[in-house]
Amino acid sequence: MKTTPHFQDADAFYEQLLDAHAGLSREDAELLNARLILLLANQIGDAHVLKACIAAARQMPTSTD
Repeated sequence: MKTTPHFQDADAFYEQLLDAHAGLSREDAELLNARLILLLANQIGDAHVLKACIAAARQMPTSTD
């Protein structure tokens, strides 16, 4: 499992993500995130990798840490 950025243009990805959420209510933004996660999980397609990713995400510091 890769835990460091592994794509060409991280800033462009972040901008796309922000643009996708622009103007959405919190509920709609959460629904977008859920759909995006399911689509990306489908691309990964490996239950063991997904489980490791979930565990790693839970261990990452939050903005209040």
